Amino acid sequence: MLALNFYSTVFADALRHGVKTATIRLGDKRDKYCDGQIVWITVGRRFGTRRKIFAAVIDRVELKRLAEVTPREIERDNPQLRRHEDLVEFLSKIYGRPVTLEDEVTVIHFSRVEEGEALSPMDV
Repeated sequence: MLALNFYSTVFADALRHGVKTATIRLGDKRDKYCDGQIVWITVGRRFGTRRKIFAAVIDRVELKRLAEVTPREIERDNPQLRRHEDLVEFLSKIYGRPVTLEDEVTVIHFSRVEEGEALSPMDV
């Protein structure tokens, strides 16, 4: 099972409450993540303990230039951000290098998988 891991515990609440439903990763991640794949959503440091928040299905994986990312995708990745300039600054901090609007990013949209009884036809 693959995981989509988030290093900052700041995202844990946004993930739990369904506010964060996408992630924007630098580079082409299509060889690792694909539509319909089931992954664990986790939070924790690299090479450290991680906490599973929930299982999710990957709804869509898109490769595009950072300049092509929509404001809605930015908000779904980080509810605190709205503008491309904010996203560039945020990604530069996370990746520890300058990021520009010309960089390729992978936008991964995901939905929580609830465990338990199956939905009835009335719920769909």
